[in-house]
Amino acid sequence: MKLLVVEDEKQIRDLLFHSLTSAGHEVLSAGSTEEAMTLLQRSRVEGYVLDVTLPGLSGIELCRWLRNQGVKDPILMLTASSGLTDKLKGLDSGADDYLTKPFELAELKARLNAFERKARGYPRPIVRLSDLVIDPNEMTVCRGGVAIELSRKEFLLLDYLARNQDRVVTRAMIGAAVWDSNTSLYTNVIDVFIANLRKKIDEGRDVRLIHTVRGKGFLLAEVGLEVKK
Repeated sequence: MKLLVVEDEKQIRDLLFHSLTSAGHEVLSAGSTEEAMTLLQRSRVEGYVLDVTLPGLSGIELCRWLRNQGVKDPILMLTASSGLTDKLKGLDSGADDYLTKPFELAELKARLNAFERKARGYPRPIVRLSDLVIDPNEMTVCRGGVAIELSRKEFLLLDYLARNQDRVVTRAMIGAAVWDSNTSLYTNVIDVFIANLRKKIDEGRDVRLIHTVRGKGFLLAEVGLEVKK
């Protein structure tokens, strides 16, 4: 998920940036509402983490402005006050949720993950192919009963292949669905991620599930078409 974090305290802003980036999110950060508005003129994001108390226009005013602009993406407010009044102001301005400072990073990540699951239409059925099990709701993967650790982007790629099981998907389709971008920018990246997935999913297995279809794209299937190993 591409996030915009707006927090005027640099230490907290940097902590959120590094923590959320390490969790697999793409993060933009700003120290004020005005800076955030400037960033949004050239960048599209999918979720917001806004501090209520900001220099100049407050986080509540920024939240209200975003909703007035037609933004429907999830907004999480951070507030130093545990009082009900401030929380209600944030929710009334259009926020989806709030956290009171100090907060646990694990809880912040969990709430953002919940936003992402909701945006992607969860809950969804668990996918089973041969001895591979993919749980899109918990973002977990195992094969032969053994858990497989994937990065967030690796999981999104595998999930996309799984949603198109037994169907060839092109690099262009993958680029648009997983990277939200024209494939010409990501062709080499896609190939690298496919190779990484093969190592984690297929290496050492009698049955290979991830196939390259010459001149077409990729396929997740128990039995491939014309494949290149």
